[in-house]
Amino acid sequence: MSDLAMRLSAIKPSPTLSLNKKALEMRAQGHDVIALSAGEPDFRTPPWICEAGKKAIDDGKTLYTDVVGTPALRKAVAQKFLKENSLEYDPSQIIVSTGGKQVLFNAFMATLNPGDEVIIPAPYWVSYPDMVILAGGTPIFAVCPEKDGFKITPEVLSQAITPRTKWLVLNSPSNPTGAVYTKDELRVLADVLLKNPHVLTLCDDIYEHILYTGEPFVTLAQIEPRLKDRVLTLNGVSKAYAMTGWRIGFGAGPKHLITAMGTLQSQSTSNPCSIAQEAALAALEGPKDFLKDFKESFQSRRDRTVALINAVEGLSCGAPDGAFYLYVSCQGLLGRTTPDGGCLDTDSDVCAYFLEKANVAVVPGVAFGLSPYFRISYATSQETLDEACTRLKKAVSVLK
Repeated sequence: MSDLAMRLSAIKPSPTLSLNKKALEMRAQGHDVIALSAGEPDFRTPPWICEAGKKAIDDGKTLYTDVVGTPALRKAVAQKFLKENSLEYDPSQIIVSTGGKQVLFNAFMATLNPGDEVIIPAPYWVSYPDMVILAGGTPIFAVCPEKDGFKITPEVLSQAITPRTKWLVLNSPSNPTGAVYTKDELRVLADVLLKNPHVLTLCDDIYEHILYTGEPFVTLAQIEPRLKDRVLTLNGVSKAYAMTGWRIGFGAGPKHLITAMGTLQSQSTSNPCSIAQEAALAALEGPKDFLKDFKESFQSRRDRTVALINAVEGLSCGAPDGAFYLYVSCQGLLGRTTPDGGCLDTDSDVCAYFLEKANVAVVPGVAFGLSPYFRISYATSQETLDEACTRLKKAVSVLK
């Protein structure tokens, strides 16, 4: 008889983190593995942000803070939403957590009851469904094919909504596809949501500053103010500021929801790291010029890597509008045979073959809810990406 909770049988470890761990283990065993599985910038955290963290230690800011974040940081977050997104929030409507992941987890745990449904457009970030399940809800997957830009349409959304729907999750720019919702696309989704006042929307905007369209970033509550009291807008410093390990995310929404999330946080982790909060404050209040440099570097890598991937017979992908991922179709490889006699029947087979024979780790599309694809993170050097694509091309060339 197991001594573990039954709820754990319904979820699995994060596939992206598991693959990254496996790649690190193979490296430790002497294999020259290129890991394109983890979603974090390869840039160093800007020095003035690091200095703020060091100063926090020197100044003795190492004790408990307010559970939902320091007043100074919540005020800075409110200013960020006002200046960058034209959204006005009181600091009491803002929660700071240990990464954006905890904001999501708190929101689902604070709102979901058994039988409640959460609409998750697929492809999706791997953690959304498992968080919903842990919170007692039911994930409802809305398939968003490549022909629709990997984005949910108003027709698909309307069909997915039931009387049991509690949340819609929108992630723009998207992990894993890099898809970005335009102002017009958000407008027509907002029209559907206005007709369904029982549905809340969680806007995961963590990749906001990694955008290649040339147009300003837009988010749902900004497009339709009448939905603001039903929207939780999530963001953080992890991706844009190269601060994944600092673990600071934040959310803004209706006060009753933020209060409930804060109560939950008070009985789980309590406040996020005091030192990391001071660094995040420096990030939000400091210079922003480097964001343009980061974005241009990502865009250059995107363009070259898309060309290299499309030069591999059997693989194809478009150029995404944001984030730092490629969602590559491997339909053209299915049914082929490896030199060892194995058959590539699924995208998982393709990714296992690439790891074993090419020493390149990528994440199969099944982990994101739409096959046959795999995800590449191009948040690494161009030299590394070039070598990875060379290895993939060589591995594909010997398939029968």
